[in-house]
Amino acid sequence: MLFRRPVLQVIRQFVRYESEVVSSLVLERSLNRVQLLGRVGQDPVMRQVEGKNPVTIFSLATNEMWRTGDNETYQMGDVSQKTTWHRISVFRPGLRDVAYQYVKKGSRVFVEGKVDYGDTWIKYVDDKAVIAIFFLL
Repeated sequence: MLFRRPVLQVIRQFVRYESEVVSSLVLERSLNRVQLLGRVGQDPVMRQVEGKNPVTIFSLATNEMWRTGDNETYQMGDVSQKTTWHRISVFRPGLRDVAYQYVKKGSRVFVEGKVDYGDTWIKYVDDKAVIAIFFLL
């Protein structure tokens, strides 16, 4: 009787630890989906590294606009804008050929895919950051 209570406490702690470990091993769902609507900055190029499938690459600009100040009516100088450049990579065989053939500089396009930061780079052009994000469409 003297050791029964401490032994039960140790068993409870062990069971609690084991249940936490088991629950952490359960695969949970996550989501990596991006939708962009913007203008193409350059005609697409198709690149191929030896031994790998070709990829179509183009840049896409998206804009954010917002009003500055407290005025509810539009006046000159009340609207601010920020442009973000995205580097789009199309890997799917049929889609990459269509993108290469029909997407042109200045076209307005809708892109849906997932983000892969594996080869992300940041380059500064005219003091503005250009971020490369690969879309696996």
